[in-house]
Amino acid sequence: MTETLTIQLPSAASSIALAGEQEGNLLSLARQTGARLVLRGQDLFISGTPEQVRLCGQMVRSLEELWREGRPISEVDITTVYQALDGQQQDELRELQRDVLARTRRGELIRAKTFRQRQYVQAIRTHTLTFGIGPAGTGKTYLAALLAVQALQENQVERLILTRPAVEAGERLGFLPGDLQQKINPYLRPLYDALYELIDPEKMTNLMERGVIEVAPLAYMRGRTLNNAFVILDEAQNTTPAQMKMVLTRIGFNSRLVVTGDITQTDLPSHQTSGLIVAQKILKNVDGIAFCYLSKKDVVRHPLVEKIVDAYERYELNAP
Repeated sequence: MTETLTIQLPSAASSIALAGEQEGNLLSLARQTGARLVLRGQDLFISGTPEQVRLCGQMVRSLEELWREGRPISEVDITTVYQALDGQQQDELRELQRDVLARTRRGELIRAKTFRQRQYVQAIRTHTLTFGIGPAGTGKTYLAALLAVQALQENQVERLILTRPAVEAGERLGFLPGDLQQKINPYLRPLYDALYELIDPEKMTNLMERGVIEVAPLAYMRGRTLNNAFVILDEAQNTTPAQMKMVLTRIGFNSRLVVTGDITQTDLPSHQTSGLIVAQKILKNVDGIAFCYLSKKDVVRHPLVEKIVDAYERYELNAP
């Protein structure tokens, strides 16, 4: 028995937003539900079995918060809606969709796209020390940098400090041109990229010259006490246990520290244990510390990234 449901969209912009690039969103909805979707102008036709049509209609209506305003919809949004309906989390879904965190310099709205990302954001807001652990593309660094910039702009902190270990600092950096700062810049580039999404480059330069924003290798943290600061330690899987302990004990009064990393991509020598792995074991039951685990389902880069992460996980699971 075949059933058809027609949903009228309010504008051309909402049709474009729902359909996605090359109707990729409609294809994703079809994969998730088994229904057939056809968009003609502002009329969406959904056909299939009664159960397929019911589920697909629910998913389309659950995305209305986004397409009604013409806001871009990604495959991650569709997957999150499916998970929300499956887990009876419609109220949490509406909160997720409405909780706009900020706007980029280009005016694009930024929000957490998955339930785990939202939990990560809430943990950063409410904890002095937060660990964000997960694969590439899950927004660990980006969301932390966003909240750090907000805290700085709202005068919650006086400084923003971003740091990461330069794993190859002993040998290969010597072949790069320039002084020390120029040598370590390639290792800190991902942190700069996140900040430039949110802060005008000229203003960024001024803040860095005044020391309000500091981007530095991990070695620069030794011996300091970081008061009134929002600190982000990125690529923490490449710290040694001693380095991790060093940076964790830098936390001063009115400061927050976010530690991000992917324990499956450690670049340390094979005999060296990752400081991030050790920290998990030591600190997992300490009050005031949050551990947030993101997965391939939270990847918000190109859809191919999730497939790559998934393929590597399967390979490593079956490797001899």
